[in-house]
Amino acid sequence: MTHPVRKIVIVGGGTAGWLTAGVIAAKHRSRMPAGFSVTLVESPNVPIIGVGEGTWPTLRTTLARIGVSETELFRQCDAAFKQGARFARWTTGAPDDGYYHPLMLPQGFHQLNLVPHWLAEGDGRSFCDAVCPQGRLCDDGLAPKTITTPEYDAVANYAYHLDAGKFAPFLQRHCCETLGVRHVLADVRQVTLAENGDIRSIVTEQAGEIEGDLFVDCTGFKALLIGETLGVGFKDCSDVLFCDTALAVQVPHESDTSPIASHTISTAQSAGWIWDIGLPSRRGTGHVYSSRHISDDEAERELRAYLGPAGKDLPVRKIPIRSGYRETFWKRNCVAVGLAAGFLEPLESSAIVLIELSAKLIAEQMPVCREVMDVIASRFNATTHYRWGRIIDFLKLHYVLSQREDSAFWRDNRLPETVPERLQDLLTLWRYQSPWFHDEFDRVEEVFPPASYQYVLYGMGFRTEVEPEALADEARIAERTMRENIIQTERLREGLPSHRTLIRKIVEHGLQPV
Repeated sequence: MTHPVRKIVIVGGGTAGWLTAGVIAAKHRSRMPAGFSVTLVESPNVPIIGVGEGTWPTLRTTLARIGVSETELFRQCDAAFKQGARFARWTTGAPDDGYYHPLMLPQGFHQLNLVPHWLAEGDGRSFCDAVCPQGRLCDDGLAPKTITTPEYDAVANYAYHLDAGKFAPFLQRHCCETLGVRHVLADVRQVTLAENGDIRSIVTEQAGEIEGDLFVDCTGFKALLIGETLGVGFKDCSDVLFCDTALAVQVPHESDTSPIASHTISTAQSAGWIWDIGLPSRRGTGHVYSSRHISDDEAERELRAYLGPAGKDLPVRKIPIRSGYRETFWKRNCVAVGLAAGFLEPLESSAIVLIELSAKLIAEQMPVCREVMDVIASRFNATTHYRWGRIIDFLKLHYVLSQREDSAFWRDNRLPETVPERLQDLLTLWRYQSPWFHDEFDRVEEVFPPASYQYVLYGMGFRTEVEPEALADEARIAERTMRENIIQTERLREGLPSHRTLIRKIVEHGLQPV
């Protein structure tokens, strides 16, 4: 006798809950007339954490897949385009110290690794400018497409900046009105277990008992199901990533014509860094720092100094950060997504992409019956552990490459005992050959592909030894490719509108639906 998996119960809303609900419901809509259901239960009394989110280009695919209109995303979520991130003062701390991690691949990336040719050329151009137009587009405040570019299509690759407080209700409406998700506003008072240790139901104060076959824990840091009920432990990563506190503040624009940066700005401080995200109505900013290296008062002073007169009297919200992740993400018939699964400082906007990837994996591997669930859970756990490990490596890379000596925070971040072994091995390898497809980037859906490592490594002054004679065979192709990049850069700079201009046109006229 098999036990079919038909009733999916997601506990907790916010971006994690509603994005997961949308991905699962869209994938399995054809099964709903036969009894498949997605129910999302969230408390009417618990606010979401969201302070303003950076995303990855994967979100375009995700939203298109669940049937969301990109035009409505901009109209309802105070959305803006994101073309990458600029890291200021991370390498030396000097005022002119900065580089881009753009979202476009280097020119000709799948045919040729341009890194050794750029290193050998040494003409003074940054790596980003030599191989990709996007840094210049960001410098110019340009959008990544035009009003005639269809929804989700790109001229230059892009993601979004969003108001998370508006994004979750936007997803909720779409899930409930279009995808058939059942929404229950209720406080969970008890979680009941079956004899075999599975979760049988949740008991709510307002809606009574809700049974399910598969439960998705989106209860945030509380981790009500995976942590409190099933006892899955938490792997702390504060020995690698030191930042454990954030101070967030919303800064109004000076006027409704103020330029909007089309990239995240990350500016290093004495014991952490400040994010700066431009939305149409405001800037979302905040200071992420290590409380072991700086006091809350000192951190707030650094944040207000960064903001200048505009931030003098604005209220600041303190958010604790517990760096780490669950020892197991899917246990028995419960899988954790979002903050319940873990959290790392938002240096490279990895939170939402992890939600997307987890939701996609759950939807695609949805167990037909309980009897196969443990096999699927094991595969899910292996993949998700790999992803968390790679994100930790990539975030730590930014600190390891820093040459700053002005505080204990930066010096401590380079201590060998704080650097994951895999990252140490890769840094050794990269001294002699630059990251490309031959590295350990062996998964189909790497969160950070080899190009991302290239942009950070060579943006921060890392050097790979180059043998000029080994480049001779490809020299002509490399020269032509980098020349093509110059031509493409100028063409895009001439043809793309300003960021704010395009957003205004989208809100007024809409993009062409796909």
